[in-house]
Amino acid sequence: MAKLENLKNDLTQNKFADELMSLYCVSKEESEYFSRRYLQVIEGYEKTFSQTSEISLFSAPGRTEIGGNHTDHQHGCVLAGSINLDVIAAASLNNERVIRVQSEGYPLDVIELDSLKVEEKEFNQAKALIKGVAAKFQQLGYELKGFNAYTTSNVLKGSGLSSSAAFEVLIGNIIKSFCCPDDERISPVEIAKIGQYAENVYFGKPSGLMDQMASSVGNVVEIDFNDVENPIITKVNFDFSMTGYSLCIIDSGADHADLTGEYATIPKEMRCVAEFFGKQYLREVSKEDFIANFAQVRKFAGDRAVLRALHYFNDSERAKEEAEALKNDNFDKFLSLIKESGQSSFMYLQNVTVAGSSKEQAVAVVLATCERLLKNNGAYRVHGGGFAGTVQAFVPNEMLDVFKKEMEKITGENSCHILSIRPCGGIQFK
Repeated sequence: MAKLENLKNDLTQNKFADELMSLYCVSKEESEYFSRRYLQVIEGYEKTFSQTSEISLFSAPGRTEIGGNHTDHQHGCVLAGSINLDVIAAASLNNERVIRVQSEGYPLDVIELDSLKVEEKEFNQAKALIKGVAAKFQQLGYELKGFNAYTTSNVLKGSGLSSSAAFEVLIGNIIKSFCCPDDERISPVEIAKIGQYAENVYFGKPSGLMDQMASSVGNVVEIDFNDVENPIITKVNFDFSMTGYSLCIIDSGADHADLTGEYATIPKEMRCVAEFFGKQYLREVSKEDFIANFAQVRKFAGDRAVLRALHYFNDSERAKEEAEALKNDNFDKFLSLIKESGQSSFMYLQNVTVAGSSKEQAVAVVLATCERLLKNNGAYRVHGGGFAGTVQAFVPNEMLDVFKKEMEKITGENSCHILSIRPCGGIQFK
C-alpha cells in the first residue's frame, strides 16, 4: 500500500502520466483526467470510511468480445480484448473480519468473512460477487483479511462490456494484494476462474469464462477453452489504430438485467445436442458427426438447439480464423469474418431478439442502422450475450463522425462509444 498523502500529491501533479497514457491509450493532456479520476475515488473512500494512512488503487477493464459468440461455455475458441473503460477502487485493510465495498451510486455491501455461504436471495447482486470471490479464495486455502473499498466504474452496467466480470476481477486483485501478494499461483488466469465461480455459483448466472479471462489477462487474446482448467491463451500482437478503422460499441438502450433465463437457454440447448452424442459439451463432438446425424439430432433436441449448435461449430472455428487474419495483417479478411459471425448470431444462434417479443427489438434496430450507414464498409455484429445490450462495429475513420452522429439519433446521446484496446488486464495500479 502507498502512503495516502504522497499518493494524493503525486496524482495532483500528474506524476503517473506515462503509466496512465499506456493504460488508457490517451495523450499526456488526456492523462490528467485519469489522475483526477483516481483522486476522486480516493476522496470517495475518505468520505465513506474512517481515515487511513495507507491506501491502494486498483483497476480492472471491461472487455470486448471480438470473435466466438457464445462458444466459451462449450469449451470452444474465442478472440477477445480488454478495453480502455474500467472499474477502479481505492482500498485499505480494516483489521476486521468484514469486507465493505461502497460502489458509487449503490448501497454499501457488507460481507462477513465468517459467513460465506451461498444465498439465493442474493442472486444478481454485487454482494454475491464479492462473497463468491472471497469464498473461492478461502476454498483455495488462503486466509482472508477484511478491507474497505470504494469503487467507481465507467464500464456501463448492462452495456455488454462485462461490467460484472470487471468487478469480479477487481475484487480478486484486491484480495490477492491483501492476502497473498507474492503467490504466483494466483495468476491473472486463476483470478478469471475465481470470478467465473463467483458469477456461476453465488450470482446465479451460468456464464462461460471468456469475460473474466479477457478482463483479467488483458490486451487482445485468443483463448482455446478445450481444457477449461488450463485454457490455451495466446496474445495477438495487432495494432488496431493502424488500420484506418475505429472500434465502436453501440448501446442499444435495452436492459438485459432480467434476461438471465434467455442466456441460460443457449448453453442448455447446446448441451442437449452434445447429450445426443453421449457428450457433455459440443467441443467433444465433431462437426462431421453432427452434420451426419442432423435429422436425428433435430428430433432429439429441437430445431433451435440444432441451429445454435451449428453456430457454435462455425463461430468457434471462425474465432481462430480471425486471430490468424490479424496475425497475418489481413484486416480485410478479419472484417469479412466479423460480418459472417454477426449473420450467424442473428440467423442461427438467435440471440439478437427475445423470442415472442415484437415491440422490443433494440439490438436488431441497431444492426439495421449499421447496415444502412456502413453499407459495404466495415463490419458489425451483436456483441456479447445478446438479446439486449450492445452491437460492435468496425467503422472507417473517415465515416466515424457521421456514423456516431446518425447512430445516436436512433439510440440516444453518448450511446456510441469509441474505444481502444487496453494493453493489460486487472492490476494494482498503486
